[in-house]
Amino acid sequence: MFAALLLLLGLLPGAPALAATVAAVEIGDARIVIRFDEAVAKAAAFVLDKPQRLAVDIDGVTPGGLAEPGGPVARVRQGARSGGARIVFDLADPAIVAQGAFDSSGRVLTLALKPADARAFTAASLAGPLEFWPFNRGASKRYKLSIPVPPPTRALPLPKVEGDDTRPLVVIDAGHGGVDPGAINRETGLREKDVTLKIAKAIRDQLLASGRVRVALTRNDDRYILHRERFGVARRLKADLFISIHCDSTGAEDASGATAYTLSEVASDKEAARLAARENRADVIAGVDLGEATDVSSLLIDLTQRETMNASASFARLLGREARPLIPTKANFHRMASLLVLKAPDLPSILFETGYISNPADAAFLDSPEGREKIAESVRRAVEVHFARRMAAR
Repeated sequence: MFAALLLLLGLLPGAPALAATVAAVEIGDARIVIRFDEAVAKAAAFVLDKPQRLAVDIDGVTPGGLAEPGGPVARVRQGARSGGARIVFDLADPAIVAQGAFDSSGRVLTLALKPADARAFTAASLAGPLEFWPFNRGASKRYKLSIPVPPPTRALPLPKVEGDDTRPLVVIDAGHGGVDPGAINRETGLREKDVTLKIAKAIRDQLLASGRVRVALTRNDDRYILHRERFGVARRLKADLFISIHCDSTGAEDASGATAYTLSEVASDKEAARLAARENRADVIAGVDLGEATDVSSLLIDLTQRETMNASASFARLLGREARPLIPTKANFHRMASLLVLKAPDLPSILFETGYISNPADAAFLDSPEGREKIAESVRRAVEVHFARRMAAR
């Protein structure tokens, strides 16, 4: 019975000899390199949850060389499977395969690893295997993948602007929406796209009640808008300030507090870089990046861009001052990251992470009328001071 079970799992040693053998397995912090004594036909990598593992199936190969664990890998196992071998990497820290490729000989497979939070790891486990072929081998077929590019779309209709026409305009952007739910609370199913829309509307209502500014929302319902279209709407409206509302998320439930991000090509810390990578990927749908545009580095050295970045940073610091008495905030409230949604060259912009949807206390606060009112009040106070200072400077 034990032998039969091993056969079902594909890990029974002593399978018939095949064309190639695993010669060595080298594990680093960010990659795994598998070497074979002969060229192989195909490999597939996939992740398994509970417990967290990374498995690699290789066709036409028998198990071989030993491997020392390292990096995120705690233990390595090899075994025969029908038609090849399987290598299982037990993970000490969650990681997924970012990309992989064979070398030109078809005898070396390199897998690039990247750390993953619990949500990303679970999503990868449901996505199925990543397959790799040594395309440059003479006997291998070459394949081409064609994906139709959608025809150019007309510019989004401009949203309704509310308030006195003589007042400055603030555009509030509710992050995510439509096919992009954003972060999701694993316990309650609370979705970031729903929370951000409610908060954006609460901010709009308080700003309009103050009578000091005009307000427009990039979205007033559950729809997806590309990042560049979000700040594009604000620029077409000739807005004076752009605020994008989001909720943060992490695998650690104790992470808590609001933060504000402004544009910088260099992230202020690792968490800022992580958030930028996550948010910027939201424009990639079904593998096609619909929001990519030309390099903005030339804009960042322009005087106008520098002045805009300074104004954005000034407002972020002001928002932190007004928010601290009202809502939970992080000690380092103002952070910087290369976020697509903030790359309008002539429009002061911030991304306001109102709290952690992955934290039970933060999530309850964000989804409560009282919490939304306090968030809106902090924004209203900061906006009033911001434009009062600007008027005084004139």
